[in-house]
Amino acid sequence: WALEEVFSDANASYLRAARAGHLEKALDYIKNGVDINICNQNGLNALHLASKEGHVEVVSELLQREANVDAATKKGNTALHIASLAGQAEVVKVLVTNGANVNAQSQNGFTPLYMAAQENHLEVVKFLLDNGASQSLATEDGFTPLAVALQQGHDQVVSLLLENDTKGKVRLPALHIAARKDDTKAAALLLQNDNNADVESKSGFTPLHIAAHYGNINVATLLLNRAAAVDFTARNDITPLHVASKRGNANMVKLLLDRGAKIDAKTRVRVKLNSGIIELTLHYLIRNHYQYA
Repeated sequence: WALEEVFSDANASYLRAARAGHLEKALDYIKNGVDINICNQNGLNALHLASKEGHVEVVSELLQREANVDAATKKGNTALHIASLAGQAEVVKVLVTNGANVNAQSQNGFTPLYMAAQENHLEVVKFLLDNGASQSLATEDGFTPLAVALQQGHDQVVSLLLENDTKGKVRLPALHIAARKDDTKAAALLLQNDNNADVESKSGFTPLHIAAHYGNINVATLLLNRAAAVDFTARNDITPLHVASKRGNANMVKLLLDRGAKIDAKTRVRVKLNSGIIELTLHYLIRNHYQYA
C-alpha cells in the first residue's frame, strides 16, 4: 500500500511538473520509472498538459522519448486538439511535425481545425489547413469548422477557410447559418465566388427559406438580389412565402410578394400552426398578413 502511494504521488508530481513546464523535474520522474504516458482521472497525460500550457520544450522532449502523440483523453481529445483549442501555435507545429493526426475526431466529432476555428486562432487554422486538415469533417451536430467560425463571427478565419475550400464542399451549411444570423457580410463573402444562392440543406431548404423563417430581411434581400429563386420549392412544395406566412412575418411576406412570389402556391402538407393543425391555404394567410404590411 505504501509503495502504491509513493508511485501515485510520483505520478501526480510528474504531471504537475509537465503542466508547469519544469522540464528537468519531469525528466527525473521518467528516469525514476514513472510511465511517460501516465494519465490523471480525466485521461490527461503529461503531453496533454504541457501542450495546453504551451511548453514547447517539454512537448518536444516527451515526443523524443516516444510519448504517444495521439493519446486521447476520456473525451477523445488528443494533444493536438488541446493545443489547437488553446491557440498554442508552436506546440501545434511540433505535434504535427512529430506525426500527430490532424484529422483526429473527439467523441463529439470535434477536429483540431474545428477547435481552432471556434476559438479564432488564425495562425493555427492556417497551419492545420497547410498540413492536410479536412474542412468537411463535421461534429455530431453537423457543424463544420466554417459553420462554427461563421456562428462565432470570426471573419478572418471564415475568409481563410473559404480561400482553402477549393471544391466548394463546405459552403452549404455556412450560407444557411449566415441566413439564420442575418449576417449579410458573411453571406456576401460566401456568394462572392459562388453564384448559386439556392444551395439546399439536407432537408431541402435554401438559405432564403431560412431567412424567411427567422424574418431576416437583410439577408433575404441580398439573396434575392443575387438571383435566389423566390418560389424555390423544398420538400412538400414549401416555398419561402409559405414559411414567412406560417411565421406571420408581414415584412418578409411583403418583400417576397414584391419580388414576385406566387400568392396562390399550394403546399401538399398540413402545417402545424400554433397548437392546431390546419390545411394551409395561402390565400387566407397571405391576405391576413399582407394587408398590414
